[in-house]
Amino acid sequence: MNRSFRMNSLGQGYRALVIGASGALGASFCELLNDDPGCSVVRELGRNSALGLDLEKPDTIASAAAELAQEAPYQLILHAAGLLHREDIKPEKSYTSMEADALQAIFQVNTLGPALVLRHFLPLLDRNGAMAVLSAKVGSIGDNRLGGWYAYRASKAALNMLIKTAAIELARTRPQTRLFSLHPGTVISGLSKPFKGASAARPASLAARELLSLIDRLAPADSGHFFAYNGERLPW
Repeated sequence: MNRSFRMNSLGQGYRALVIGASGALGASFCELLNDDPGCSVVRELGRNSALGLDLEKPDTIASAAAELAQEAPYQLILHAAGLLHREDIKPEKSYTSMEADALQAIFQVNTLGPALVLRHFLPLLDRNGAMAVLSAKVGSIGDNRLGGWYAYRASKAALNMLIKTAAIELARTRPQTRLFSLHPGTVISGLSKPFKGASAARPASLAARELLSLIDRLAPADSGHFFAYNGERLPW
C-alpha cells in the first residue's frame, strides 16, 4: 500500500491507542496511524508491550489505563485483540464438543476482558472521539446460518451487546462520542490460517485501511451499531 493515509474526523494532532497491537490487524493499524501526518501519538498495548495489557489478567487492564490517564484523552481507541483457537482450544463443530475450560478462556478474551477495557478506557476517550472494537460476523445471531463455533459465536454476540449497551449510555452524556462493533472480514493471520476460506483472506494492511476509513466516515448517529469493513450494517 503506497497510497497516503489520513483520518479526517479526529482533528489535527489526534492521539490513538491500539489494544492488541502485536496481532496482524493491530500491527497494521499502528503502521497506518504512524504514517498519518494528522496523528501525533500511537500508543501500542498488548501482552508483551512495555506497558503490558493481558485480557486474561484483569488487573493489567486497570493498571494500563491508570498509567495512560495522564496522556489522555485519546481521540481514537481501537480494540483489536481476540481468541478463536490456540493449541488447547479448537472451534466446536457440535454442541457435544463444548468444554467448560475452552468456553471460559474464549469468553475471558473476547467478552470479559473487553468489558473491562470499556470500563477503564472509555473514560480516556475524547468526548468527540471514536472507539471501535473488533467483533465478527459469526457473532451475529440474525446472520447465523451454519451453526458451530459455539464459544466464539456466543462470546462475540455477548461482546456486541456490551458495545450496544455502552453506546446507549454514552449517547445520554457524551452524544458526540462514537462507539462501534466492527467485522474485519477474513484477514491473513494466524487466527484464520487453519480454516476454510483462508485462501480468500485479505491482507491485514488492506483490512486495517478499510476499517479506519470506515470509522472516519461513521457519525455519532451510527454509534452503537455493528458494521462490516465495507460499511454494511450487520444484524445483531
